[in-house]
Amino acid sequence: MSDHGDLNKKAAITRVVALVVLIGFCLLIYWLNPEPLRKIVYLLSTGDVAGSIEYIRSFGPYAAVVSFVIITCINILAVFPNIFMLAATGIIFGVVEGTIISWAAESFGVIISFALMRYFFHDYAHQLIVRSNALKKVDDFSGSNGFKIMVIARCIPFVPSGIISALGAVSSITVKDYILATLIGKIPSALIEVTLGHDLASYHEHFVRLAVLVVISFVSYWAFSKYKNKNKA
Repeated sequence: MSDHGDLNKKAAITRVVALVVLIGFCLLIYWLNPEPLRKIVYLLSTGDVAGSIEYIRSFGPYAAVVSFVIITCINILAVFPNIFMLAATGIIFGVVEGTIISWAAESFGVIISFALMRYFFHDYAHQLIVRSNALKKVDDFSGSNGFKIMVIARCIPFVPSGIISALGAVSSITVKDYILATLIGKIPSALIEVTLGHDLASYHEHFVRLAVLVVISFVSYWAFSKYKNKNKA
């Protein structure tokens, strides 16, 4: 019993130290040069796609890295919507490269978010679920179908990533299953989100593809709802 208590104490100390280091690192970056963060927050809060495109392109050969970092941070914090930055990424880099960047960044971001909420901010994750009236969905991610449900949830475009990460964090889904389900599920959602953003900017040229993707997005929501209702029956 004592050994178990010591292990829990050491684990708690390790988590606190890791959290302090992470916060300290973020504060250091802001202290060294606060302007980029202010600029990014402004662009995301206003949904300025044109401004986002101009800002990312200003980094020249490092534009892809900057886009990756911004999308990753959006998914970690789950405060700002993804759609504007994904649209900018699709317009700047094209559908294929934009999808790859967005998929990698979104996946990396929600995996970090999951880890933070499971090991550091478990109470916050629980409150996020309660406020979203999604508490009853926790069991869906905890059972034998947890992996499949997570894949499906990540496949659906424009679903708030923070809620899905929180559901995974408070459920009993394994870290391995969560990571794998995220990597698989984020492929179609990133493709649809980036392509929609790209095509909206030039809808006269891609009207048919844009219409098809909008239909696919609605059908995805409908199919997932039918699947959930069927399993509840």
